[in-house]
Amino acid sequence: MELDVTTIDHNQQDEYVLLNLDAVCGQVNILLNEPYVLTGLDTANPVLTIGDKLKLIGEYEETIGTCLIFSDKVLYEETGSSERNLFKGACIVDPDQGPSKQIKPVTSLHKILKFRLLLETDMPQKSPDLPRQEVN
Repeated sequence: MELDVTTIDHNQQDEYVLLNLDAVCGQVNILLNEPYVLTGLDTANPVLTIGDKLKLIGEYEETIGTCLIFSDKVLYEETGSSERNLFKGACIVDPDQGPSKQIKPVTSLHKILKFRLLLETDMPQKSPDLPRQEVN
């Protein structure tokens, strides 16, 4: 009898986590589009490696209530020749007002992953390799 390995669990739900880098943003310079690797998400202390040198250790923090995540898109007002011709000398759009944004809900989350610099004391200590002694 063969097992069907193509079975997919349709009851699995996605879980979103907010990555909080506030504790390190003033201490290090992280370049825009710097490659990163996030490992150990299923552990108590995930590790975020940014570039080749920077390692951060995270700790989960439960939120009080639910955090809502939104996406925003800048909307540009349509200003064309038709507006200028219809209302000569009148300004329809306030030039001092910034562009408006369209906000859409993306998801909600219940966990925040706070990161800090990974110190040597955070790494598990390996016992030094001692020479083996033979017992006669």
